[in-house]
Amino acid sequence: MSVSAAAPLRRYPLLRCLAIYRTMPLLVGATLLLFVAANAGLACQQWLLGLAVHDVTQGKAVLRLADGTLDHAPALRWLAVLGAVALARALLAYAVTLASQQCNQRLLTLLRARIFNQVQQLPLAYHWRHGMGELVSLTTRDADKVRDAMITFWRQGVDTVLVLVAVPGLLSWYHPALGLVPLLLSAVALALLLHQAGHLVVLDRATGAAYDRVNQDISEGVTGVRVIKSFVLERQRSERFAREVALFAAQSRAALVYASSRVPLPQTVVAMGHVWIMLYGAQLVARGQLDLGQLTAALLLATMLVFRLEGVGSAMQAWSDARSSAGRIWDLLDTPLSLGGGAGVLPPGPLGCRLTQVTLGAPGGGKQILDDCTLTLAPGEVVALVGPTGAGKSMLAHLLPRLLKPDSGTVELGAGADGWQDAASLDLAALRRRVHVVPQESFLFSDTVAANLRLAAPHASDADLQRALRLASAGDIVAGLEHGQETQLGERGATLSGGQRQRLCLARALLAAPDLLVLDDATSALDAVTERRVLEALRSDAAGRPTLLLIASKLSTVLHADRVLLLDGGRIAATGTHAQLARGYRAYRELLGMDEEVAHG
Repeated sequence: MSVSAAAPLRRYPLLRCLAIYRTMPLLVGATLLLFVAANAGLACQQWLLGLAVHDVTQGKAVLRLADGTLDHAPALRWLAVLGAVALARALLAYAVTLASQQCNQRLLTLLRARIFNQVQQLPLAYHWRHGMGELVSLTTRDADKVRDAMITFWRQGVDTVLVLVAVPGLLSWYHPALGLVPLLLSAVALALLLHQAGHLVVLDRATGAAYDRVNQDISEGVTGVRVIKSFVLERQRSERFAREVALFAAQSRAALVYASSRVPLPQTVVAMGHVWIMLYGAQLVARGQLDLGQLTAALLLATMLVFRLEGVGSAMQAWSDARSSAGRIWDLLDTPLSLGGGAGVLPPGPLGCRLTQVTLGAPGGGKQILDDCTLTLAPGEVVALVGPTGAGKSMLAHLLPRLLKPDSGTVELGAGADGWQDAASLDLAALRRRVHVVPQESFLFSDTVAANLRLAAPHASDADLQRALRLASAGDIVAGLEHGQETQLGERGATLSGGQRQRLCLARALLAAPDLLVLDDATSALDAVTERRVLEALRSDAAGRPTLLLIASKLSTVLHADRVLLLDGGRIAATGTHAQLARGYRAYRELLGMDEEVAHG
């Protein structure tokens, strides 16, 4: 749905979900027609039953012939007619169920696809502010609640509207007062239910927040199991999880108690219509204005109305729950994708970058991380970036492929003589294919080694793959696996060591052949010999050597750089060769743990 089309519905998130049905007009139209036919069939069945009862009370169903025998033909005809109508209604009910379920499943599929696509496109800052548990809840619990609401929309919403039109109309055909009073009572009951819905939404939002915390605890308990076991935290984590579950149960119980204590009142109001038809209808029969068959049909119709509107009580709770969930979903879907790019294209070859007076604050507000930060990397240069913990080195790295955008200042990229282009003006997908950041925390998917390596280069040849493994000193890892490149890795590569995961992630980045490669402490788990072999291979690879930015915390990494940048206080405090910084800056020496003698040796 376009932004302009969605604007009038922003205050009604559940209606915005219903609007997704516009993408499947034929299916929705057919489903509505089936519902109309099914409800018309039900009303027809009750009307025919009333006529049959009238024939029975008038002695027309079974006739005594002149010879004293009984003629059952009229009764058999009524049985055949009523049986045929019941069979037709059963077939219609089956078709209605299939059609409405197909509508619901398509809507759920589209909604989950939109959530997943939005999560993939949102900037890193959003993910840092919102936990994984919350995002998982949106695609599971909240999406399921919306689907449940759509089920009740068809079963109770559409059915109830059709019944509210058909039943009072047929009752008014018998007598105006028989239809008017039940209609007014139904309107009062619906008003009471709508009045209660607002508080149910508040209660469900609290329940949803508690569920997010439970989900987050489960996620952390699984992904952080090594830390939990290392520090013997099993009991503390179990107790914490029990508290979160108890809070979730309490919130759920509060919502259930409220709904259970309020819903009976509207149901009682609707049931009074049934009482009215019985009392007033009996008077009409006594006055000869209504026959017993018609009264029977009227009572059956009123019973149908009572059952439908009683079901609206539970449906209203489902809609209230879903309205809260739909609000959370659309809060995510309405989050602007603030990192959109332009149509600019960078020239081929190694890329340099230039930051000019860049400022960048912590996600969600707070202190300034980068403040008036200015630096330049020439194409093909190998530069090390060092700084104290929390100085903003990783955030600076994320600016280059526009995983983050600066609060102010400019980030530019270029290939030397062709000048610089603002990163915001570049095609985002093309930029990220040219600029890669390999983080310290390596991530591998639950797939084969080859599939993981070819993520960014699906058509890479085996020769290219072997070359990337060689440059990353990872060939021995693959050779040591039972099935080589086709070995299935566990979740997040849990079957490998930290150093092995880092080398495979580096090989994956190199296979994509970036023109600017940022290693964000991506060799921290490697021993000094392996790290030297990797960095020397990258420097000596004349065929596809990218510009290298080494975010480093080890002296062994810094020594491979042509130039070193010292990030401190949100800006570049010093720049020069390692020897120059070691001689001239005490903060630099302390950062790398260097002795005075070594610095001046």
